[in-house]
Amino acid sequence: MKYNYKTGKRVSKMKALRLILHQTSANYKREETVENKMTYPLPPVSTVIGAFHSICGYKEYKEMDVSIQGKYESMHREPYTDYCFLNSVQDDRGILVKMKNGNLLSNAFEKVATAKKTQGNSFREGITIQVENQELLDEYRHLKDLNDQISEFKKTRILPVMNLIKQRKKRLAEKKKDLEKGNAKYDRVVKREKELKEIEKEIKFRMEQYQLNNYTIPISKYRSLTKSMKFYEILDEITLILHIKAKEKVLEELLENVYNLKSLGRSEDTVWVENAEIVQLKEDSEGREIINPLSAYIDWNIIRQGRIYLREKSGKISGTRYDLNKNYHIVDGKRIFEKKKVVYVSKYAADEFGDGLYIDQCGNEEYIVNFL
Repeated sequence: MKYNYKTGKRVSKMKALRLILHQTSANYKREETVENKMTYPLPPVSTVIGAFHSICGYKEYKEMDVSIQGKYESMHREPYTDYCFLNSVQDDRGILVKMKNGNLLSNAFEKVATAKKTQGNSFREGITIQVENQELLDEYRHLKDLNDQISEFKKTRILPVMNLIKQRKKRLAEKKKDLEKGNAKYDRVVKREKELKEIEKEIKFRMEQYQLNNYTIPISKYRSLTKSMKFYEILDEITLILHIKAKEKVLEELLENVYNLKSLGRSEDTVWVENAEIVQLKEDSEGREIINPLSAYIDWNIIRQGRIYLREKSGKISGTRYDLNKNYHIVDGKRIFEKKKVVYVSKYAADEFGDGLYIDQCGNEEYIVNFL
């Protein structure tokens, strides 16, 4: 803690790790977007913290707060092919595939056949399809034929037997009404009812097991795969200034491993680390207005308190509000995320610091730092 004799205030400083990063392009995927993968304007808090934990090989969460600011030159849309497994096999469309382990959590599959037209195709009948694996296609057709045979067997053989058992149970129930409980005839009727129920149960069980093992499980490995064109939002020519606040040992480990950081966002969104150093942040601007040169995520409470303002102080701060994930705790086997309410702002300034706002003097630039 130092003393500023000009202002008469004690000047406190905070140690933090400052990183200056560059990316040619990146997509910082927004969780709520499905059809087309929209991007945040800056990497979200959880992405940054997750990347730091990864490069240091941390197996447990290390407490840290981050300040995220930066800029990008432009944004474009980049097409990609989206593959979607349908919940059931569609005989007339898409790509017929067989999952290698029958588990949809796995993407491993073999192509069986591809429909050539948008409609009027049939994998089973071989109408306008491109065969990729004849052996698997024959297996698929055999399973579909077997299902028809099972349905026919149920209708012509099982159903008549079950109806006969049902009629006999009905007659026995009526017979019981004319008998007194406890006598020999009544007991014989009850015994026969139980025998019929057991026979009925056994027939159902054996039929269900046969269908399960010979059709339901084997056919569950077959799926329809559809393709569609979707888009990523891609940011171009990105510069990021990140500040990390943590225990001194963690800061030193981050500094030691920072050049292991290869990507941020998608795995293909490579990163170039221009500079990394531990710096001292100030809490006093000596009454000067500090204009931040970059866009940033600012804590919603700082915005609400009016401590950040437009450059000319001529109006309310404008920006886009986000609820960003930071870290999570496991509760009853579920991830419960800690959310940070932030506002993405540009062209902003401040002249009062402390209580969450800091200044970083970096060469000829001064940055407003707000940890999340």
